[in-house]
Amino acid sequence: MALPDLIEIIPLSAPVRAEITVPGSKSITNRALLLAALADGEVTLTGALWSEDTQIMVECLKELGFVVHVTHDPEEPCNRTILVVGEGGLVPAGGTEREPLELFVGNAGTAARFLAPLLCLGSGVYRLSGVPRMHERPQAAMFHALHELGYRVEPEYVNDKLPARIYGEGPKKGKCRVSIEESSQFASALLLSSKIGGWEIEIIGENAEESPYVAMTSKLMEAFPKNGGTFQIEPDASSGSYFWAAGWVIAIPKITQVKTDSGMKVKIPQGIQIFTRTKGTGFLRGKLTPEELPIESVKVQTWPSSGLQIDAAFPMFLPAPSSISRANELADSIMTLIVLSADQDAGRDWNIEPGIIEARETLFRPINFSNLGRLRVQETERVFALKTELTKCGARVVEEGDTLTVYPSELHGAEIETYNDHRMAMCFAILGLKVPGITIKNPACVKKTFPNFFQKLSAAPPHGLGAEIWEVNKQGRRTRRLDGHDLFAE
Repeated sequence: MALPDLIEIIPLSAPVRAEITVPGSKSITNRALLLAALADGEVTLTGALWSEDTQIMVECLKELGFVVHVTHDPEEPCNRTILVVGEGGLVPAGGTEREPLELFVGNAGTAARFLAPLLCLGSGVYRLSGVPRMHERPQAAMFHALHELGYRVEPEYVNDKLPARIYGEGPKKGKCRVSIEESSQFASALLLSSKIGGWEIEIIGENAEESPYVAMTSKLMEAFPKNGGTFQIEPDASSGSYFWAAGWVIAIPKITQVKTDSGMKVKIPQGIQIFTRTKGTGFLRGKLTPEELPIESVKVQTWPSSGLQIDAAFPMFLPAPSSISRANELADSIMTLIVLSADQDAGRDWNIEPGIIEARETLFRPINFSNLGRLRVQETERVFALKTELTKCGARVVEEGDTLTVYPSELHGAEIETYNDHRMAMCFAILGLKVPGITIKNPACVKKTFPNFFQKLSAAPPHGLGAEIWEVNKQGRRTRRLDGHDLFAE
């Protein structure tokens, strides 16, 4: 049976010791698929993510006429080994003005944006379209850059968005400027096809020199086997953030609290000492790195160390410092931290002494999350979604411009609307490991990047967290405990 429309996460009563594998990086997989199609010879991608977004990219490449073979990965059910026969920069021809070659990209932003410049290198007419939300997402900066290069790109409506027709004219040298104020994917898309196209790309806009995803693209292009070979995809750091967060959430209730005249002192059970002082502040940050794990905790196997993914820094933000920026500290995993920080224990001002942790009298410091503008134009308007759903759970969240200030609060259960956004479903599922009564609507939306997420939450340790997950009916009653294939998002 498929995942039901509404599920409840039952809080864990004790810490677990687990070593979780997470599927490959979506960002790296879809970049690597396009680079493999442009390579001169066969490229084998190992550890590649197999989810809705990457399946869409594979299907589009096949629809174009590239040869792609997909086989199972014995180490991780949601990974695949993918062989792509590169054509040395040649892109198969499209259709005609009357009957363009149709390519459907769903709500996969990377597929929509990475394919557009690639299609310009072909010949004939192509039509890119997706789901209604994809037709609302920005494309203008990239379309304008392609126009600068001399290519014909015609949106079907006067809004510079999909659906759009792209007229392949082959490689032709040129220069263009592209802004990454709305999305760094515009620059990455142009860069991926730039060598074959003969293009010089000037990147402008917010963080033009420092955008981590543009840097990822450049590093991948340098390291990729252009004449054929094998390329290993590393695990997805954004997906791993949920399990690092789970380890923190699960550990908090195990701390024994002892009240004193000076506030509250907390004894540290063996294996739960996961704090270190942040230089220059009175707060503490976690030491949840693969080398410094507590005895009872959650570890993500083969944690990325290449520097490609900005979200690989996530463990060092546990517990959250007083301010975090999406511009240069975390990317999508900032959503995990926003939800986690709404819990009252996340906001305590800690002091450490030998054998104890002391929570000072001033508790529940607010946590400031800035530069969140890009979250507004992704799978849903994520700033609105996060504020709305956290407020349902009893949190105080203040929105000012592109900043959310979260005041850690005593939370309660609520029915969480996911807005068909995979990250909303996964963030709040982790909160449900601590807060009773968290139910998740449309949990199957995790298929976009992590189809077996709920299976890993439910599986027995050490390969899962051992959480109970129940189907819930319209009256809010639990009807059936879910396990095994019932929890796979298809």
